[in-house]
Amino acid sequence: MEKKRVVVTGLGAVTPVGNDAATTWQNLLEGKSGVDVLTRVNKDDYPAKVAAEVKDFNPEDYMEKKDAKRMDLFTQYAVAASKMAVEDANLEITDENANRIGVWIGSGIGGMGTYEEQFEKLMTKGPRRVSPFFVPMMIPDMASGQVSIQLGAKGINSCSVTACASGANSIGDAFKVIERGDADAMITGGSEAPLTKMAFAGFSAAKALSFNDDPKTASRPFDANRDGFVMGEGAGILILESLDSALERGATIYAEIVGYGASGDAYHITAPAPEGEGAVRAMRQAMEDAGLQADDIDYVNAHGTSTELNDKFETAALKQLLGDHAYQTAISSTKSMTGHMLGAAGAVEAIICVKAIQDGMIPPTINQMEKDPLCDLDYVPNVKREKKVRAALSNSLGFGGHNAALVFKQYQ
Repeated sequence: MEKKRVVVTGLGAVTPVGNDAATTWQNLLEGKSGVDVLTRVNKDDYPAKVAAEVKDFNPEDYMEKKDAKRMDLFTQYAVAASKMAVEDANLEITDENANRIGVWIGSGIGGMGTYEEQFEKLMTKGPRRVSPFFVPMMIPDMASGQVSIQLGAKGINSCSVTACASGANSIGDAFKVIERGDADAMITGGSEAPLTKMAFAGFSAAKALSFNDDPKTASRPFDANRDGFVMGEGAGILILESLDSALERGATIYAEIVGYGASGDAYHITAPAPEGEGAVRAMRQAMEDAGLQADDIDYVNAHGTSTELNDKFETAALKQLLGDHAYQTAISSTKSMTGHMLGAAGAVEAIICVKAIQDGMIPPTINQMEKDPLCDLDYVPNVKREKKVRAALSNSLGFGGHNAALVFKQYQ
């Protein structure tokens, strides 16, 4: 059976650096950080004082007020980003094509805010006061479910829950659905709204977060003085479409998705496998799937969390994968500006790869102050770079040893 070619025809985003894909991209190129003092929860209760929060988001710009009240924030972000992406793709969902348009949106944890709110009600007012919407607001697949309902997409409807790889796995899985001919288009990506008391407490206890209280310099991937990640939130959605479908309706094609690889570390619940061994296998699989060689890759959007182990092992993994070409490859971690959006990270970073290909620009890794001898590649320090990008690789690695890699290339 012949594999179908799959292209990207629409982009939508809600991020700490912009409430749409274009603003997000512009601010990233300018090196603007979305990290600021934590306001969602009382910062005085936690050792970590900063976060990358979405600003000025109004769900009623995208949905009815009564619908919004029945959605957790992560679902609201997903619905907003999906509506933007569908509009950007100029994709009309009708009775004729609805069965061939699917939704696959990942989330690492789902409705954490809803869970906490309703648990508090249970404890203070008793079980009868728990909302009948508690379960359908909390479960991680509800971003996919609500997007399907709001937009009328009746094809395959799914959700990958693979911690910080959720967004990337969802895009890769959606890509394969179209490639094998089971859908003509997919609304896909990731969404997360984890800035809650419990999530902050958990990540703080695990000593995973940056305790640097200067917001703008707290997220510093690959820098010698990095001390943990900064929690972020938001959503990224792409419209993937078979090339036949895109050409038939005269859609604008941003890029082509050509490779997907996924692997498990089988090593540790939170720490990456030594030397990024699992990441190498996922990246290699994605490259083989794409039919590309090391020197075809012009840009890597790294997972780059700003944690000690991730950054040095991801650097080691890229050297294993790309050999000498690793030193000629532009690599950036946009988490230096967006913070770590957990299950949404891989989706927003896929959008960044697509935009890099489209515009021939590479966003910087900001806060590159002091070199780490174990992180000695070209991380595009502090200032954007003009560069023709023929193909880009995006990495996402998650707790549980989940590794996902996506390859996009210029459409020809």
